[in-house]
Parts: sequence; C-alpha cells; structure tokens
Amino acid sequence: MRIVIAGGHGQIALRLERLLAGRGDEVAGIIRRPEQAGDLLSAGAEPVVCDLETATVADIARHLEGADAAVFAAGAGPGSGIDRKESVDRGAASLFADAAEAAGVRRFVVVSSMGADTEPPAGTDEVFAAYLRAKGAADADVRARSGLDWTILRPGRLTDDPGTGLVRLAESTGRDAIPRDDVAAVLAALLDEPRTIGRTLELISGGTPVDEAVRAVAAD
Repeated sequence: MRIVIAGGHGQIALRLERLLAGRGDEVAGIIRRPEQAGDLLSAGAEPVVCDLETATVADIARHLEGADAAVFAAGAGPGSGIDRKESVDRGAASLFADAAEAAGVRRFVVVSSMGADTEPPAGTDEVFAAYLRAKGAADADVRARSGLDWTILRPGRLTDDPGTGLVRLAESTGRDAIPRDDVAAVLAALLDEPRTIGRTLELISGGTPVDEAVRAVAAD
C-alpha cells in the first residue's frame, strides 16, 4: 500500500513509518519543517513538506493522489496553546479529511484521544480541556463523512516504554497507559483490517497480542 501520514514527524508517526516501510509499504509523511526530513528518511518514509495550518484542500490532495490510505497523526503538541489545539487538532484533521475525499482516498485512520467524546471534568487544565474538545469535534466530523472508510483509535496515556506487543483494544477499555510502540503496531494492523471501518476504539496495554486483538475487535 501507499500510505500518507499527517504529522509525519510525531512520535507515533515515526514509529508507524518504520513499521510500514519495514513490511514493504510505501510511506509518505507530511511535515511542517524541512529540517525534519532526515528523520523521516531514516524511518524509511518520503518527507512531504506541507503546513496543514496554512495549506488548502487542493494543496494536500495533491500529496494524497494515488494513496491507498491516509492516517491523521498530527497534533499541536505539548507547549501549544488553546488556539493551536483548534487550528491543528480540530482544523487540520478536518482539512486532511477534506483532502482525502478530494483525492479519492477512502481509508482514513485517526489517532485521537481517550476522553474526546465527553466534556472534560471540572478542574481540568484549560489547555488540555481545549485539546479534548478539539479532538472530539474532529472525530465527530470524520464520523459524519460517508466518503471515508474511517477508523478512530483512542489510546490511553502514552508512554515511551518499550512496546510489549500485548494490548487491550475495545470500544471501551477503561483508562490506563500504552507505549507509543504498541499504538503504532495497532495502527499498522488496523490499516490491514477493513472490518474495523466505522469503529471508534480505545487502546491500552493488556494481555492480547496486537494482531489477535485487532482480529477479535473486527469480528465483534
């Protein structure tokens, strides 16, 4: 497959690029800064410089032409304020979905966040609350599109611990942590499993091997 990843320099995206390239897929990662290109090349991915906060649908659609799947893994990141949660975590996700539809790329996988469907509890940090609301709005937008074969993945608290390959994947898992390595492995497996289309899934560490967990949820 040819797979285009928005947010190609993110920590999950770089891991996913290595996995996909390693199994023989053609991978392109959309990045904002040219100096990030070397890291993508090292991961086996083609770097594509395109700022999702200023690009048009047509700009992005050109990069998606001929792709078999698109993955939205972009985010404003730590240290960003409320405005960028709106412009990246919500706005860029919708823009990327528009571009996928324009380019005829139906398979669309989103890296979201656990808790994005509910109003943040009282006392939640205002920037984090804005992030969750932005993610929830972006997910709702994607789920309303009949032109996309979407899957939304909502990992728990992300860690840089080595992946174990053992996860819990379900519509509701409860809250826990998950290594970024294992998130990337699940994303790669979801891209291969059309029976997960139209599903919003939560992901935490567990006791089931990744491929088995994806097959099980696909069969539900």
